[in-house]
Amino acid sequence: ATGRLAKTDRIDACVIARFAEAVKPAIRKVADAQSRPLSECIARRRQLGTMLTAEKNRLSRTEDLGLGKTVKTHIKWLKRALAGLDARLKELVHENPLWRVKEALLQSVPGIGDVVSRTLIAELPELGKLSRRQIASLVGVAPLNRHSGTMRGRRSVRGGRPTLVASHKNSLIRCFYERLREAGKKPTVALVACMRKLLTILNAMVRSGQPWRTQAVPA
Repeated sequence: ATGRLAKTDRIDACVIARFAEAVKPAIRKVADAQSRPLSECIARRRQLGTMLTAEKNRLSRTEDLGLGKTVKTHIKWLKRALAGLDARLKELVHENPLWRVKEALLQSVPGIGDVVSRTLIAELPELGKLSRRQIASLVGVAPLNRHSGTMRGRRSVRGGRPTLVASHKNSLIRCFYERLREAGKKPTVALVACMRKLLTILNAMVRSGQPWRTQAVPA
């Protein structure tokens, strides 16, 4: 954008400084020493989960018995590694009184289990501190306009933090999904709307400190 094609540390620093001066991005806190291990464990768990899925897919396509045996060995190792990470994540959360309270609050919601609650604690510390529109945009479930001149594109979602995967396990959210589908909404549109609704509820719960059973569900 600036026409600088060369790349050195000095040039990079100058370009970043110009960007900051022009855009003035919001200042974010650097993760503290206690939060970093939790975030690292969550990231590693995601990596292992991706590898496990890939190995299971390979196993289903492997006809050679010898190769299949090596894939099965790796799958067992990955499962043990995941179990070890889950134990470490539990330990990290339970060592922090604030995280323990937040985890219990989040898990009061049907469909929110260990993985989702700990991912939210690690990767969405803004939960309960932003408005529903801000948190939806941050997570990546807010519809964005795509208009230019006379062109009117379909609104879509993109970017942001990892989206929630618990929507289909919650009876209230599932009913909301079914109503949207009956109204003619496409499956992906309805699912994103459900994720946005669930996120709005979680945001309100964390802000108020009230668990699911006493939470007034936003429209």
